[in-house]
Amino acid sequence: MGPPPIVARAAGGCSSAALVFFRLRPLRRSVRPAAAFAGGCSSGLHGGYRSRRVHSLVDSVLDELRSRRRVRVSAKIGLQGTKELSDNKIDKRTLQKGLLLEFQKDTERALLAVVERPDGKKNWMVTDQNGILSSIKPQQVTYVVPGVMNFDYSRINEFLEKAQDLLDPTVLECAWMELSEKDKSITVEEFAEILYGTNESLESYCAHFLLSRDIVYFVKVESRDYSMYQPRSPAQVEELLRRKLAKEAAEKELEEFVHLLKSAKALPMESKPPKTSWLVEEKVRQKIEALQAYAVDTCNDEQRRLAGNILKAMGFTRTSSAALKLLINVGYFPMHVNLDLFKYDVRISYTEEVLSAAEALLVDSPDSDMHIRKDLSTLKVYAIDVDEADELDDALSATRLPDGRIKVWIHVADPTCLVKPRSIIDREAMHRGTSIFLPTDTFPMFPERLAMNAMSLQQGKECKSVTVSVILNPDGSIAEYTIENSFIKPTYMLTYESATELLYMNLEEEKELRILQEAASIRAQWRRSQGSIDTAMIEPRIKVSNPDDPEPNINLYVEDQTNPAMQLVSEMMILCGEAVAAFGSDNNLPLPYRGHPQSNTAVSVFSHLPEGPARSFANISMLRAAEMDFQKPVPHGVLGIPGYVQFTSPIRRYVDLLAHYQVKAFLRGDSPPYSAGDLEGMTFIASMHVKVARRLHSNSLRYWLLEYLRRQPQGRKYKALILKFLKDRMAALLLVEVGMQVTATVSRGKVGDEVSIAVETAHPRDDILSIREVIEDTEDSE
Repeated sequence: MGPPPIVARAAGGCSSAALVFFRLRPLRRSVRPAAAFAGGCSSGLHGGYRSRRVHSLVDSVLDELRSRRRVRVSAKIGLQGTKELSDNKIDKRTLQKGLLLEFQKDTERALLAVVERPDGKKNWMVTDQNGILSSIKPQQVTYVVPGVMNFDYSRINEFLEKAQDLLDPTVLECAWMELSEKDKSITVEEFAEILYGTNESLESYCAHFLLSRDIVYFVKVESRDYSMYQPRSPAQVEELLRRKLAKEAAEKELEEFVHLLKSAKALPMESKPPKTSWLVEEKVRQKIEALQAYAVDTCNDEQRRLAGNILKAMGFTRTSSAALKLLINVGYFPMHVNLDLFKYDVRISYTEEVLSAAEALLVDSPDSDMHIRKDLSTLKVYAIDVDEADELDDALSATRLPDGRIKVWIHVADPTCLVKPRSIIDREAMHRGTSIFLPTDTFPMFPERLAMNAMSLQQGKECKSVTVSVILNPDGSIAEYTIENSFIKPTYMLTYESATELLYMNLEEEKELRILQEAASIRAQWRRSQGSIDTAMIEPRIKVSNPDDPEPNINLYVEDQTNPAMQLVSEMMILCGEAVAAFGSDNNLPLPYRGHPQSNTAVSVFSHLPEGPARSFANISMLRAAEMDFQKPVPHGVLGIPGYVQFTSPIRRYVDLLAHYQVKAFLRGDSPPYSAGDLEGMTFIASMHVKVARRLHSNSLRYWLLEYLRRQPQGRKYKALILKFLKDRMAALLLVEVGMQVTATVSRGKVGDEVSIAVETAHPRDDILSIREVIEDTEDSE
């Protein structure tokens, strides 16, 4: 009588932790009876695996098996044994009709099939367990079931049903413990004989199934003639078990997380869990952040794998848009989330260290320039900006001198009376580069309590400023200038619209505003005589008041840069920049001088175009790249001035703040805090963040413009101005009522003409806009 099979002895208690990763149904009936080993199999991985009686028993089984001739199965069907049907040795002569085999369908599935007939020189047609006829290559065959001939594919499922009752993966640990000490390799038939007491067809297939799916205890090795399985070392098994348990734990975590997602997805929008609830528990936060990174395409390899598994488990495609849709569906993201904030890792908040430093400045920050500040609080001061401006950093005054010349004052907020070079607040501002203005929010360069209160100019309050005063020659050129620290008390806080209304009203009591307009006019004429280029356009401005709502309120303003108040402010800002550049040149002061070479194309080449957006668009298209110098002024051909320094927005732009540091130090009689090389490096760092801010603004503005257009009545007509023909009749257009540039094919008109268009499709999330020309009915066309 042969030795008892291990499958019977497994009932004695191999560790359940040794189960391999099989997705099997529970056994419905016990395996064939056999005498059990006393005490069963030990589950320990170190020391005393089994008694010497077991050692000798296994040795005797293997000796007996290997002393026999392996012809019993082959004799029944006239085929080579499974050894000879090993990997890479299966060819057309080996296979024949009626054989039952296993083949690899894809990376995740292996199926049983019956051989039908040859297919070409090497392939075979087989009918698999699902009744599907397909062609397979010999390399796909993973096992040929021995002892079977003329098998009917309709009986495959019956064969699999019987196999289920013999597939107890717990026996692998027992077999490994009995074979590992002597490091004995074993064939599939030998393994079947040990497990079941026989290597008949069914038992051999079950032994192959267990060994080929095992990832812990045995490893497949190639001998000269056939494949064998070798037990892994105890250290390897321990590590693989650890990994398996970790994988099982991760799969359980994933299953629980997917359940959370499905539960949240099923809830109505108003009942979905808040974003913060997904970030409390580390395991959940890790997975939700992986989805977020996947949605914005900023994930690392681990996040990509994790997010992909989550999307697959949820039934979504593995795409960034699917991840975004899922995050919106569960309420983690609002419908109109701005992904660019995550994509570009924008600083939208401040560290506690920075906030504490800001609060300290508010409590105690002595003004080192107090003794040299000039009191200009008796001047009438106009601060003019957009109506939603939070940071007010410039204002204007003007008077007419007895000799008839005009004197203007450009008052600029003085943040350097609070913030010192190289301080923590300064460094934070440099790494932001600029305040970010979006339709949905503003992210200031300085902490809010500094930027919008202590630093900003405020109506009716005494404010510290740096004032650039200029006396103009009658032709608009600069006759004299001064720069000094000052006190001012802003009289008016005006929007561009309200300032324009005051100009049209021509009130005697607001003569200073009329003088400012006159100064702006003669300055514009002088700059044109110096070769300046008109770049005034129509620009959109959008404010979204409740962006987290599914249908937020969108307020669209179309800003015409030829507006009298806008032109007034623009001319005074350019005048200030020219005066500061002259101050730097006269005093050999390192500053961030900005220049712009004139185009090789003469402006007159576009004189045939009508004044306005069409001509400005043509002028802008020929502009060359800006230049910077940090030692001396460079000509600014676009503005038509000999030098220019951005100076009027030190709360919003870091480069302006650098200019303030340098000028303020000179006014105090101190050495400038930064050399030309320092300025160049710091400007480079700040400019990188400025580029991101511009991209953020542009992308966000376009998104909300598309959302605005999406909501308009179907078929609404818009006026569009032809700016340029791109190819044939494909034209760049300006939607006059929206301020947005688009492209479309037009059938008539020339540059500068108006056409009518209608929006067919607008999808903001996918950045899709489809428009068509609307042909107006006319008497001529009848």
